[in-house]
Amino acid sequence: MPHTFSTTAPPVQSIQLRPLTIGSVSIGFPVVQAALSGYSDWAMRTVARRLGAPFAACEVMLDQFLLQVRQRARTRHFLYLDDEDRPVGGQLMGAEPAQFARGARRLVEAGFDVIDINFGCPVKKVLGRCRGGFHLSQPEVALDIARRTRAAVPAKIPVTVKMRRGMDLSAASEDNFYTILQGVFESGIDAVTVHGRTVKQRYEGPSDWQFLAAVKRRFPRRVILGSGDLFSAADCLRMIRETGVDGVAVARGAIGNPWIFQQARQLAAGGVPVAPGLREQARVMRLHFELAQRLYGPDRCGPLMRKFGIKYAQQHPQSARVRDAFVRVRNQTDWFQVLDQWYLYET
Repeated sequence: MPHTFSTTAPPVQSIQLRPLTIGSVSIGFPVVQAALSGYSDWAMRTVARRLGAPFAACEVMLDQFLLQVRQRARTRHFLYLDDEDRPVGGQLMGAEPAQFARGARRLVEAGFDVIDINFGCPVKKVLGRCRGGFHLSQPEVALDIARRTRAAVPAKIPVTVKMRRGMDLSAASEDNFYTILQGVFESGIDAVTVHGRTVKQRYEGPSDWQFLAAVKRRFPRRVILGSGDLFSAADCLRMIRETGVDGVAVARGAIGNPWIFQQARQLAAGGVPVAPGLREQARVMRLHFELAQRLYGPDRCGPLMRKFGIKYAQQHPQSARVRDAFVRVRNQTDWFQVLDQWYLYET
């Protein structure tokens, strides 16, 4: 059954959060930013870090791509890190176990602190190429990938896995899920993030938090993070309380709302989460654009930031009109004009 919010449960503020540790990496506050394909570049991660995220993962990268990529102007952003970005995770996706291991070594060489294996992507194109969530249908291959990747990465660097609860809701799919989960832990994987939907569900319907609770009960001594339907600070703390997971990885809920990490910290401390006013939103959006421009250069930055502007617009009282304004952004001047027009005065 999908998760339901109990009306008799103690308030979120009463929860005692345990600091999150993954292998040798101490993270602390157990609300982190997940890897987000096409989004979680250095600029987005830096904004999230400044607003309270203790850890973030880069957008997923293909093993084949990693073996070929060079530090050129159009590709440098994939492997770009700095000291403020630590600890940082590098997420890897592919089909062939041996190539997976070589890709993981490239992420280590680039300086990532944690290597994450993607067994969860539900996109049809990815599944059709036997990547991402497809591996949940073939436990032997999935476990071969996990073993080879762990062996290829230095022992001091944690290796983690991101997976969904299975390909579908069948008993056979659940058996495969637990076979893989048990096997990756036995192969030395340090933590697993579990999304409460199946691959076939993609993002439709509620995430099954009761399944996450069952996973944590079955593996009480292992580090399990939960994911799915985390769109507010209250959601993050409620998932930890109701499922017992060691931490949560915020994915879509962090796009255009990096304040979710700051608000989660406020709520965990017994306070009331503070929603960002328009001036605060403008400050963060200005920072985000400036960071992105450093990463991509002035010619590429404007069009690439439109998708972020569309997400940020959801926070605005006149979201539809602000969204339309961001869609037309071409450069820094356009971006700042939108901020001046729509964010100068509180409404």
